[in-house]
Amino acid sequence: MNNFDYARASDVAEAVRLKAATPEAKFIAGGTNLIDLMKYHVEQPRQLIDISRLPLTNVEETSAGGVRIGALVPNSTLAYHPAIESRYPLLASAILAGASAQLRNMASTGGNLLQRTRCAYFYDVATPCNKRTPGAGCSAIDGLNRGHAILGTSADCIATHPSDMCVALAALDATVHVAGASGGRVIAFADFHRLPGDRPDLDNTLHADEIITAIELPPKGFAANYSYLKIRDRLSYAFALVSVAAALELDGGRIREARLALGGVAHKPWRNETAESALRGQVPDRGAFGRAADILLHDAKAYAHNAFKLPLARRAIVRTLTQAASATPQIQSIKSIR
Repeated sequence: MNNFDYARASDVAEAVRLKAATPEAKFIAGGTNLIDLMKYHVEQPRQLIDISRLPLTNVEETSAGGVRIGALVPNSTLAYHPAIESRYPLLASAILAGASAQLRNMASTGGNLLQRTRCAYFYDVATPCNKRTPGAGCSAIDGLNRGHAILGTSADCIATHPSDMCVALAALDATVHVAGASGGRVIAFADFHRLPGDRPDLDNTLHADEIITAIELPPKGFAANYSYLKIRDRLSYAFALVSVAAALELDGGRIREARLALGGVAHKPWRNETAESALRGQVPDRGAFGRAADILLHDAKAYAHNAFKLPLARRAIVRTLTQAASATPQIQSIKSIR
C-alpha cells in the first residue's frame, strides 16, 4: 500500500471543493472496488476524500412520479426497499445477482456506477494495459480473452463493464445527478459510461471535480413483465459472461414497449434501441425475440477465446424476453436458470 492523504467531507460542497483542489484524489464511500485496486497498485491516489457520511442516503418519490436514489444508499438497502421491490423489481433483481451479501451491504449506489473492469490484465501491473496506462498496449486482444467484450470494442481495449445494477438502470432509462465546481447537471444513463475508443482509461463522462449525488428512475418501472438473467461460470459471486435485463409492456397480446440491455459484452451496459423498436407491435414469441437478438448482435465481434458468447448471448436474450413476457422472472435466490 502506498502513502496517501485523507480528508473527510462534511457536505457535498466540501467534497467538490476538495476534489477540485486535488483532481488526482479519489472519493471513497464503501470502498469495495477502490481498496482492491489500491492493493494491486492499479490505483495510487494522492488523497482519499471520505464521502461516507454525506447526507445522500434517502430513497424518495419525485414530483414526476419516479424515485430518486441517494448516491450513498447501500446496494442491499436499495434492493430490499419497498418502492424498488414493488415498482422497479428489475433493478432489485439485478442488484441481488451481483457480488455477495457482505459486499452489497458495503457498496454504495453511486460507487456501483464507478466500478472498474475486472479484466485480469488491468489488475496485473506487470502486463501492458491501455486502460491502466494509456499507450501501453492491450494484452487481452491477443491474450486470454474468454470473458471479454464482443460489442463496441476498439483496437485499444476489449474490457467489459462489471456491474449488474447498471444493466438494469440502462434498461429503465435512469438519469445520473452530479455536482461539480460549476454547478449540478443531469446525465442520461446511456451517456454516462463510455465506449473505449482510443481512451479506454476514461470509463465515464464525469468531469474531474464532479461527484454523483443521486440516480433518478422515471415513473415507468415495468413491474409486471421483466426479468434479469445472469450467465456466469459459478452460481454465485462471479461476474457475468452475459447478462440480460428485459422489460416489456404488453397490450392486447402484443408488445407495446420493450427495453433490452446486456451486461458482460461491452465496455458499458449495452442497449440497442433498434432492437427494442423491432419488438414493438409484435406478438411476444420466440420468433420476435430471436429477430430482436439478431439485430442487437449484428455487429458483435468475437476474439480467440470468446466466440461462445455470440450464441450464448442470443439464447440468453430469447430466454430473458420469454421470462418477461410470461411474467416468470428469474429469481436470484434460485441459482439454476429457469
